[in-house]
Amino acid sequence: MKCFAKTDIGLVRSENQDRVWTSQLEDGAAAVIVCDGMGGENAGSVASQMTIDFMSDRIQKGFRSNISRNYIRNLLITSVTAANSLVYDKATSEIDKSGMGTTCVAAVIYNNRAYIINVGDSRAYHLYDDVMQQITKDHTYVRRLVERGEITEEESRVHPDRNRITRAVGAEKNITPDYFEIDLEEGNILLLCSDGLHSYGEDEDIAEIIVNNPIGKVSELLVDYALANGGRDNVSVAVVLV
Repeated sequence: MKCFAKTDIGLVRSENQDRVWTSQLEDGAAAVIVCDGMGGENAGSVASQMTIDFMSDRIQKGFRSNISRNYIRNLLITSVTAANSLVYDKATSEIDKSGMGTTCVAAVIYNNRAYIINVGDSRAYHLYDDVMQQITKDHTYVRRLVERGEITEEESRVHPDRNRITRAVGAEKNITPDYFEIDLEEGNILLLCSDGLHSYGEDEDIAEIIVNNPIGKVSELLVDYALANGGRDNVSVAVVLV
């Protein structure tokens, strides 16, 4: 298992409120988390850093060899829901942190299987046989409109409310993350990213960059791609090669 990650402030933001973390775990497993903070001043950074710190610690301490599928599922879900409580409590107890929150997409990869949770619009993709498939579903207002058939996919990309998130860590007292499991084969790649990547490019271009370059250079090339396409947001990328 090989993991690579990169985060960048982008071209116009004064602060990078994204956070990304990768780790090798016991028994050949790996874990990845990408968070995209939101909130005035440094509040978004506080939310994303708190979430990354808590979840990475919980995953590293909770993971062990020969762990069951259900245990990994519970480990991920309880990690993000507990992080939500911490961020929410801080946001409601400190005036300058009011309204802060963060997206979160996280994965544990173990025994040729990926266990994934997400809250918000940071995404996870699965690349296999030169095909890239989005695993997660965005928790956004425009995604609801697309699912109801009120706008098209093309219209959603330029909709004025396209960045309006409907679910975030710390935004409400309780959250329910989405959960996914997928089977992996040798050579498959898992991509986790903030919307600073997928909002500034096409899935086909992203897949082409991943497939046609050494895995160790992919995260940097994807960040460069987002910056070349405008880079008006922080951008974070993590890739895992099975």
